[in-house]
Amino acid sequence: MPGQWEYQVGPCTGVAVGDELLMSRYLLSRVAEDYGVSVSYAPKLFPDWNGSGCHTNFSTEIMRNGSGGMEYILDMMKRLAKNHKLHCDAYGDDNQKRLTGHHETSSVETFSFGVGNRAASFRIPTQVAADNGKGYIEDRRPASNIDPYVVSSLIFDTTTIDAEKTLAGPMMSHFNAWKEWRTTADIQLA
Repeated sequence: MPGQWEYQVGPCTGVAVGDELLMSRYLLSRVAEDYGVSVSYAPKLFPDWNGSGCHTNFSTEIMRNGSGGMEYILDMMKRLAKNHKLHCDAYGDDNQKRLTGHHETSSVETFSFGVGNRAASFRIPTQVAADNGKGYIEDRRPASNIDPYVVSSLIFDTTTIDAEKTLAGPMMSHFNAWKEWRTTADIQLA
């Protein structure tokens, strides 16, 4: 019988988030193999079920110590809103099937955020708002089949690097070339 399972990875710093998530996927697949269970990381397998996301919590030192207040987080939301399409394009294959605005998801078409809002693109935890921006934020857009290195890099780049110094463009060019290559490249046999 089909079912869904949620688990947590982290906390992690920098590229370790990708390492930890990929290792967790390997362990999950390996254990599932022992029990004859199949694992799918597809973001939406059944129309009337919640999809499978890879909600990504994020904080900076300024957020963890609370010195920037809610203004710091609201500035991040403005930056993220401007880059919504760029992020969604890299947030997993077929993620548009999950990000419909239903089943506790936001719309792939429109950026949104809110305090305690599980149906927003970004959820600001209630306690973070109560503590005037001390804590973390949660990107609820990434699908379960993301490349965690790309997602964590995009979040960091968008929220902490000035627009004129962004590295997202070259990274996304490389990522999109790889996505195109993997659909068309012949596998070389030795």
